[in-house]
Amino acid sequence: MNVLDIDDLPVSTLEDVLADAPEIEAARENGRPRDDLDGLSLAMLFEKPSTRTRVSFEVGLTQLGGHAVFLGEDDIQLGNGEPVKDTARALSGYVDGVMARVNAHEDLEELAEYSSVPVVNGLSDDAHPVQTLADLLTIREHCGFDDTTVAWVGDGNNVGASFLVGAAMVGLDVVAATPDGYGFADGVTDRASNYDGTVTLVDDPTDAVADADVVYTDVWVSMGEEAEREAKLEAFYDGGFQLDADLLAHAPDDAAVMHCLPAHRGEEITDDVLESERSLVWRQAENRLHGQNALLVELLG
Repeated sequence: MNVLDIDDLPVSTLEDVLADAPEIEAARENGRPRDDLDGLSLAMLFEKPSTRTRVSFEVGLTQLGGHAVFLGEDDIQLGNGEPVKDTARALSGYVDGVMARVNAHEDLEELAEYSSVPVVNGLSDDAHPVQTLADLLTIREHCGFDDTTVAWVGDGNNVGASFLVGAAMVGLDVVAATPDGYGFADGVTDRASNYDGTVTLVDDPTDAVADADVVYTDVWVSMGEEAEREAKLEAFYDGGFQLDADLLAHAPDDAAVMHCLPAHRGEEITDDVLESERSLVWRQAENRLHGQNALLVELLG
């Protein structure tokens, strides 16, 4: 099985992964680390830099008894010099799985097509499913999925797209506010509509947070969008999309805050909100490790 986006997982498998993650975490904390991936190897392909993705996958493989091989942009070039399909077939003879963090989702699809071992999306321009696992784990721990509403406030980017679909898969209700021209790609809400949760799109961020148990935001200018920076900042600031104390005042008093990091403090979120008692951000970051561990056990173990 390849996981290029969150809905490549059947709902039952997603539920199994979310249930197994805290068990893997607890086993290690109790001095009984699991060795599900003993003797197995994962190739990690990076076209984009990362802190959380590299460290969480590499540490996770080690914790589970396996071995991760880091291949940065100077070590391997997808589609540059060697066709993607050749890279896929060569790596399949060496490792038990591939995680790729790429610029173009099309390269990831070709990698998966020609690979004979599971391929996991560590981030592409279209999707970030392993982040969604961490997001759902965090919400599950904090308030559960029953009668829970999450506000997405900000850009209709890859992180948001995967989250909307994943949230619908576990029955969450999402209210998403994005500025005009920066909404979600065609098909995202259609995919979400196949599941029990609901996705409602609104224009006003104060409407999005009004009944939210959790308010989630991400950077306004993603890697590769530097040329759009000034136009995007103007649209987001003018529309009131910054997650600050004023916006949170429109949410319930106990609404929690999430951000997938890295955060541009003072842009999409203010320092006081990120560092507040409402913030789940650091647990959310740690859950990258636990969610991915459970996913790798499901795919490789």
